[in-house]
Amino acid sequence: MKPLAIHHVAINVSDLDAALEFYEGALGLVARSDRPDFGFPGAWLDAGPQQLHLIEAAAPPNVGQHFAIRVEDIDAVVAELRAAGHRPSEPSPVGNSRQAFISDPSGNVVELHEVG
Repeated sequence: MKPLAIHHVAINVSDLDAALEFYEGALGLVARSDRPDFGFPGAWLDAGPQQLHLIEAAAPPNVGQHFAIRVEDIDAVVAELRAAGHRPSEPSPVGNSRQAFISDPSGNVVELHEVG
């Protein structure tokens, strides 16, 4: 097998509406309209060429799991999020790159990653 890319990541969120407000409003992901009816609430969102799938269900306890969104200017992103009332961490170096973290309303951790 030779993987081509990550197509999507699926996460559980306890409140779909609050999650959509966060991922669309704060992080700029774009809701898709082509999600089939699976018999449970959820949503598909575009994050560049990849997707984030939200499933309305109990979020698991945080033991370090997270996914990263690549950003161009982490300082500007952190400032914008703080101005909107969110609380991302301070950007910090990781190798040649920089990262910051923020939690969604269900406690899922999202890394904001600026490639060095």
